Amino acid sequence: MIRHPLKLAGEMPHPQAAAQMPTEAPVLMDTFGRRHNNLRISVTDRCNLRCTYCMPEEVTFRDKRELLSFEEIAAFVEVAASLGVNKIRLTGGEPLMRKELHKLVRLLVAIPGIDDIGLTTNGLLLAQHAAALFDAGLRRLNVSLDTLDPTRFRALTRRDGLDQVLAGLAEAKRVGFAPIKVNAVAIRGFAEYDVVPLAHYCRDHGLELRFIEYMPIGAEPWERDKVFFAHEILELIRHNVGPVVPAPHDPSTPAQDYAYTDGRGIVGVIASVSQPFCHHCNRLRLTADGKLRNCLFALEETDVKVFLRAAVPNRAAIAAAVRASVWAKWEGHEINAATFIKPQRTMHAIGG
Repeated sequence: MIRHPLKLAGEMPHPQAAAQMPTEAPVLMDTFGRRHNNLRISVTDRCNLRCTYCMPEEVTFRDKRELLSFEEIAAFVEVAASLGVNKIRLTGGEPLMRKELHKLVRLLVAIPGIDDIGLTTNGLLLAQHAAALFDAGLRRLNVSLDTLDPTRFRALTRRDGLDQVLAGLAEAKRVGFAPIKVNAVAIRGFAEYDVVPLAHYCRDHGLELRFIEYMPIGAEPWERDKVFFAHEILELIRHNVGPVVPAPHDPSTPAQDYAYTDGRGIVGVIASVSQPFCHHCNRLRLTADGKLRNCLFALEETDVKVFLRAAVPNRAAIAAAVRASVWAKWEGHEINAATFIKPQRTMHAIGG
């Protein structure tokens, strides 16, 4: 049974739910008063890893003709920018598998109103593309790296490539990217061994480390027992790396950052399961095949590709679709509720 998008199970709709959806204001507001200015764009569902928490080992990727072109993505972003979106993050699959991605970056940088563009990558191809991306105007990177141990890297990703990721991080730092954030998914059975080495590595190399609690968005059945919780991560860091204190926090960002008291870096935790941040969420997502999603765990999505591929892109229809999607956003993902329904798409097909 599909849940009502405006409420959690057993709750009445928010008082604003009955209000008329705004159609003119240059902001994207949902019925809970959350303003949306952050758009995550998947540029491909293809990936050169097979991370166990993200996608199946065997997968059939979409025909490239189904994917939005760079020009179509830019056209969508122009509309989104007119509605108040000013932050973009490019994702995949693995976005660097999309040929000449720097050309898309250049298109997006030129759009009025867009002042923050980031990229999330697994880093395998980063060394060869970092310079072109930087020259195109990209400045912020998130690089996924769950372990520094080659054996555990292979177990988690079902591929080799740790040395390539480390080389990519080094090259990104050399060409001038800042900040560079390292994202590590904390899975019980792995995180116990990897939290401390990753923390030391990032401190030594001037990288910002973020741990993300394991979430039910991969191909494998959801096992809550695999979640290595935020408080356990912080306990390991405090006892084995150094004391940390909470850093100033922007409520719209999913990570709570902690600063080392010796001044040598920051470590963050994204407690998606133990401390959901849905009540401050400001994100919407565009999949590589042109579907608009108002939540990572959304059960419904809106096709905007049909408007983008009209003889003349229907900007009014795109704007209406974006407003309606945000307006229909539910209060939260319900991971911790018995009514939680896992999305049919896995992470690689949604965008990280």
